[in-house]
Amino acid sequence: MIPTFTPLDGALLIDKPVGPTSHDVVARVRRHFALKKVGHCGTLDPNATGLLILVLGRATRLSDRLMSDDKIYQGTLKLGESTSSYDADGELTHSLPVPLLTLGELQEVADTFLGDQMQLPPMVSAVKQDGVPLYKLARRGVEVERKERFIHVYTFHLDHYEEPLASFRVACTKGTYVRSLVHDLGRKVGCGAHLATLRRLASGKFNVDQALTLDRVLALTPAELERHVIPILKLAELARPTPVPGA
Repeated sequence: MIPTFTPLDGALLIDKPVGPTSHDVVARVRRHFALKKVGHCGTLDPNATGLLILVLGRATRLSDRLMSDDKIYQGTLKLGESTSSYDADGELTHSLPVPLLTLGELQEVADTFLGDQMQLPPMVSAVKQDGVPLYKLARRGVEVERKERFIHVYTFHLDHYEEPLASFRVACTKGTYVRSLVHDLGRKVGCGAHLATLRRLASGKFNVDQALTLDRVLALTPAELERHVIPILKLAELARPTPVPGA
C-alpha cells in the first residue's frame, strides 16, 4: 500500500534566534499550529543561532538521516578565559594573559585540529549518561567520565583576529562540539579560550539562507506555512548523504 502524505509532512527550516533552546522552538511551533508531531535535527545551544531543521508529521522518521549530515558553522572565540561549559554561558574557571600572536600563528594551531580525531564532549552537553543528559548532572555538581566520539573536521579557518577575539568558520561531521574545538585550541595556545558566539550556516544540502526566522514562522497562517514546508518525498531525496557545501 502506497502511503499518503499531507502538505505538513515535511521539513521546515528555521533561523533560530538567541535565547530559546531547540526544544523550545519545537514546542512553540507545535503548539502554535496544533501539530501532533514535530521534531528537530541537530541541537543548537540557547545562545547559538542559525539553521534548525524541524521535521513535521511523518517526516520525523527521517530525523536520523538528516542529523547525519555534515555541518558548517561560523563563530567567535575569546582567548584568555576558560569556562565550565566551554562557552559564554558557563562560569569562569581560568583567566590567563594572552600571548602575543598573529593571525597566522593562531591559524597554525587551528590547523592541528583538521582531519579524523576523537573528541571528548563537554560536561555541559545533551549527551546522555545512563539516560540522563550530562548538563543535568553538571547542574548538580556531578562530573562523570565521558566517552570520546569520532569526528572529522574539514576546515577550521580563522577569518580575523584582534586580541582576545577571533572569528572563524568550521566545516565538520555531525556530533562535533565546536565549543570543545575552541576549548582545546585555547589549551594548545596556553591561555585557554571559550566560544563567544556560534551560528550554524548549513547542514547537508540545507542552508540558513533558505530559512525563516521563528517570529516570521509564528506569524504565518496554516495555509502560508504549507508553502514553506519541504514535502516529505523531496526531503527524502535531499536527505541522501552528500558532502557539506563549502567543506
